[in-house]
Amino acid sequence: MAKITFIGLGVMGFPMARHLAAKGHDLCVYNRTPTRAQAFVEAHGGHAAPTPAKAAEGAEIVFACVGNDEDLRAVTIGADGAFAGLARGAIFVDHTTASADVARELHARAAEIGAAFIDAPVSGGQAGAENGVLTVMCGGEQAAYDKAEPVIGAFARACRLMGPSGAGQLTKMVNQICIAGLVEGLAEGLHFAQKAGLDPLAVVDVISKGAAQSWQMENRSATMVAGKFDFGFAVDWMRKDLAICLEEARRNGAHLPVTALVDQFYSEVQKMGGRRWDTSSLIKRLDA
Repeated sequence: MAKITFIGLGVMGFPMARHLAAKGHDLCVYNRTPTRAQAFVEAHGGHAAPTPAKAAEGAEIVFACVGNDEDLRAVTIGADGAFAGLARGAIFVDHTTASADVARELHARAAEIGAAFIDAPVSGGQAGAENGVLTVMCGGEQAAYDKAEPVIGAFARACRLMGPSGAGQLTKMVNQICIAGLVEGLAEGLHFAQKAGLDPLAVVDVISKGAAQSWQMENRSATMVAGKFDFGFAVDWMRKDLAICLEEARRNGAHLPVTALVDQFYSEVQKMGGRRWDTSSLIKRLDA
C-alpha cells in the first residue's frame, strides 16, 4: 500500500479519498475547513494535516481536487503549499477541472523540485465519485502515469493518458463541450414534446432505444420533466468550465458557437436563481 495524501474534501474529493482509505493506503488528508478533514478521519481513518505542505511530506502520491486555477495554485505553490513538502520522485495528481495553462505551469514547477505532475480531471459527477466509477483523463509523462494509474483505480472505472501536460484538461474541455450541446438538445426536445401534447416520458422511452439515446436522456429526462434539479453538477460549476473551454478556443482558433450560446443560456438560469441547480435545469428557461 502507498503513502497517499488527498487535498480537498469537497463533494468530489471526500468520496474519492474514502475509496483510497478503503483500499488500505496510508492516507493523510487536508481541507481548507479543518472540521471537514477531521470528520473524514473520524469516519474513515488516516490523519489530517494543518497545511498542504505538511500533508505532502513523505507522500508517494498527492491527490488534489479543488475549485479552480487559483485554488489549485494556492494549495500547490501558495504559502504552505504542497510543493514545499513534496519529495523528489513524488507524483502530484490533480483532479481539479482547471485550465491547460495552469497544468503546464505546475508541471514545470514540479519538475524543478524533481517531482511529477499529472493533470487528471474527472467525469462522472458526485454519483461517479460516490460509487467509485469516475472517468479520468490525464496529461503528463508515461512513467509517472504508470505509477499513479493503479492507485487512481480505487475510484475510477476508466483512466487514460491522453498526452503531455495539459492534455487531460483539454480532453475534459471536449467532455464539457459535448455535454452542453446534449443537455440543451434534450431540454428542447422535452419542451417540444410537452407543447405538442405528447407524454414526454413515453417519447423518451421510445427514442432512447434509437440514435437519440444518451446518458443525459437516460438519467435526467424524468427529473427534468418533474422540475427537479438537485442531482449533481451545478450551473455555477458548468459556467466555470465553459469559460475555460471558450478561452482555450480563442487561443487555438476552434469555433464553438453552440457552446457559447449554451453558456449564455446557463447565465439566464443563474439569473432565475438556479446557480446551484444541476445542469439539466436548462429546460427551466424554456418553460419560463
